Amino acid sequence: MVGTRNVIFAEESAEVELLRAQAEKQKDFNKRLLVTLGRVTDLGNSLKLELGPVYNDTQSLQTVTDNAGRLLNELQKQTRPLEGKGDEERTIRDGPAAVGVKSYLASLKRAEDKLSNLKSTNFRVNQEAMSELGNLLNYGRQQLLALFESLLQEDAKAIEPLQFITKQLSFPGIPQSKLSELAALDGFVSTNQPRTGYQDNTPSGRIYADVRGLYLSSSLQNLATASISTSRKKSLDTVYRQGTSGIGTYANAIEGIFLAEWRNITLIFSRDTWSTVFEHTTQQAIAEFSKTLRELGVQIKSNITTDCFLAYEIVGIANLLAIRIDSQTGQLKQQLVDAVKPVRDIAKASIGELLDDIRRRMGAMISIPNDGAALPITTEVMSRLQTLVLYPQPLSSTLTSLGDGNWSSSASVNGSTASLPSTKSFDVGADGNQILAHYVSDSIEMLLSNLESLTKRLVRSKAVHGVFMANNVAIVDRMIRSSEIQSLFNSTSTPNKVEIWRKKATGTYLDAWREPCAALMDVQYTNRGARPPSGSNAIDSAVIVKSLNSKDKDALKEKFKSFNLSFDALSAKHKEMSQSMEREVRSQLARDIQAMIEPLYARFWDRYHEVDKGRGKYVRYDKGSLSAQLSSMG
Repeated sequence: MVGTRNVIFAEESAEVELLRAQAEKQKDFNKRLLVTLGRVTDLGNSLKLELGPVYNDTQSLQTVTDNAGRLLNELQKQTRPLEGKGDEERTIRDGPAAVGVKSYLASLKRAEDKLSNLKSTNFRVNQEAMSELGNLLNYGRQQLLALFESLLQEDAKAIEPLQFITKQLSFPGIPQSKLSELAALDGFVSTNQPRTGYQDNTPSGRIYADVRGLYLSSSLQNLATASISTSRKKSLDTVYRQGTSGIGTYANAIEGIFLAEWRNITLIFSRDTWSTVFEHTTQQAIAEFSKTLRELGVQIKSNITTDCFLAYEIVGIANLLAIRIDSQTGQLKQQLVDAVKPVRDIAKASIGELLDDIRRRMGAMISIPNDGAALPITTEVMSRLQTLVLYPQPLSSTLTSLGDGNWSSSASVNGSTASLPSTKSFDVGADGNQILAHYVSDSIEMLLSNLESLTKRLVRSKAVHGVFMANNVAIVDRMIRSSEIQSLFNSTSTPNKVEIWRKKATGTYLDAWREPCAALMDVQYTNRGARPPSGSNAIDSAVIVKSLNSKDKDALKEKFKSFNLSFDALSAKHKEMSQSMEREVRSQLARDIQAMIEPLYARFWDRYHEVDKGRGKYVRYDKGSLSAQLSSMG
């Protein structure tokens, strides 16, 4: 057992010795390794000192190389726009007709992009190329403008507007197939282009205004000429009749053809140029319209009392035209208002001139008909007023601008102002009708007042005076009732003063019949006997006459005699003048005379006819014969 332990111990001792030997080897190896590491470290430090500058130089060279590569790429990029320049130039030089509008526009767009890229480089070396491209683009734009004008000219032949108006057809525009092409052309040539001339119009807009403006003015020329020829007077005293002039058709044609042109413009041009292009396109046609109205104004002014109605018609038509076009386009209202201004001023001046004409003509008269017949001026003035009320809108607006009652010619001229018409201005309304009714009423009042003054100046006979005024008043009243004047007065509660004048004329005429009435007046003395019984049935003429003394009987005979002479003279004069009396005057005066004479005579005859004892020497008429005589006057 001891031997076994020794064996184990000997084995462990051997292992320990082996481990020690290995530890020594490891220790020697570590020492050698440390020595080697030191030598390697020293070598590395030496290499670092020697290779450091080389590394730094290499890094710098790499940076330079990268920069050079980027510069080369940039140079390649900047020279790239010049690639294909020859192809674009050939396409552009060939023109849109040869290569097609779509391809031509695409080529121009590419050339424009190349020029934009070259401009962004700002390299001096590219200046020549930029100049060439710029000239090429300008050439291309000119080709597009030439094509734009050529397409417009194809549909610029003048039309006859009357055919479209009479057949109620829409005015023609540019064909739809061309509108898109024209819009594409305008879209390119108008981009980034300076707007010079024609205020702010584009190059294509100027061409459009020239071509289509001539089309508009040429198409409307015949109607402008017709408006003047149809308005020309055939005789100096002819009063203008509503609708005679062709100005209404002319205005309808302007409206139709202008609105058709507006539709063309909105489909071709950009929104910000619509108003400018439309204004310049219609400028020539509006100038011709203005010239036509000026010529008509000269004619109206030289015959203002008969042609003023043409002025009212023109003002109404032009105002309505301006409103309709403005409502559709928002344009041209001021231009159309300016065009009609000369005629509007004449219309205002005519308001006072019509009244002055009444004064002048009345003042120049030196006689009136001996039979009291009405003067022609009464019918003329009333016909004028009947025509006047057919123009409520232009007249009410004109009168309103003057002010109620300011009808004198000086006020008409001095108060001339041009205001823009509106839709509201065409709604005459109560105020507009009221002021028109006042003017018509004042005109009638002036006519009758001047007739009254004329009669007082030239006539002494109250019978002639009364019949003359009654005849004129009857004509005035009849022409009021048979026209729109009556409805105008009724709608505005304007008092009809004609009835006052009628009563005044009747009263003047009946003044002449007061003489025979005076002969039928007697005096009764109630203190000289029994009171006369009341009631005609109780009257006994024989008893009454018997109670009178001879002096009273002689006075009664003179009264009957005086009545007979006066009544016969007035009856003869009445029958003589009745031929010139208006129908209603004759019947009215006969009723008034009968109502005045018959009751008085019947009373007088009942009481005193026995003074003649039936011989007829003094009492020429009994009640029946007098009534028949009076009735025959009507």
